[in-house]
Amino acid sequence: MKSVGVFLGGSGAAKAVYVEAARELGQELAERKLTLVYGGGRIGLMGVIADAALSAGGKVIGVIPQSLVDREIAHPGLSELVVVGSMAERKAQMAERSDVFVALPGGYGTLDELFEMVTWTQIGTQAKPCGLLNVQDFYTSLLTWVDHAMTEGLIRPAHRDLLLADQDASRLLEHLSAWTLPEMPQLS
Repeated sequence: MKSVGVFLGGSGAAKAVYVEAARELGQELAERKLTLVYGGGRIGLMGVIADAALSAGGKVIGVIPQSLVDREIAHPGLSELVVVGSMAERKAQMAERSDVFVALPGGYGTLDELFEMVTWTQIGTQAKPCGLLNVQDFYTSLLTWVDHAMTEGLIRPAHRDLLLADQDASRLLEHLSAWTLPEMPQLS
């Protein structure tokens, strides 16, 4: 594990506890000498995690669509800023540059990006673990839904372990580092 793709909110209205979690994860990644790969924004939790990783001496790669650069949302001080044409290209670039993925609290975009990565592993496009940093139970109801979908036969039991979760960033990174691809049954 050398690089961690992080999906998280870009809204500036995040609760202080989520801001602190983003700051701590950015610092943790830098201390572990792991490259942060994220959405390239300077605002919201995105700006917080990037600034924290950079301040701790870490390498930060931002991947951002041109439309967001045009809106002056791009972070100006990253180790590398990759400008792409669309959100689909952003996800593809982040997937290519990341060994594992972590989602912090976020909205529609965060879940879109996370579940695309989980799906790509599920269908064999990649074999990369995904995790939720479940800050103050932010994702507990989502995890309950995942378990319900498995109980209802809509997610195979073998696929349940494609999404890890922990409330502690350090433990989550350890779980992601130790993860191995479960035996994947044939899709039918």
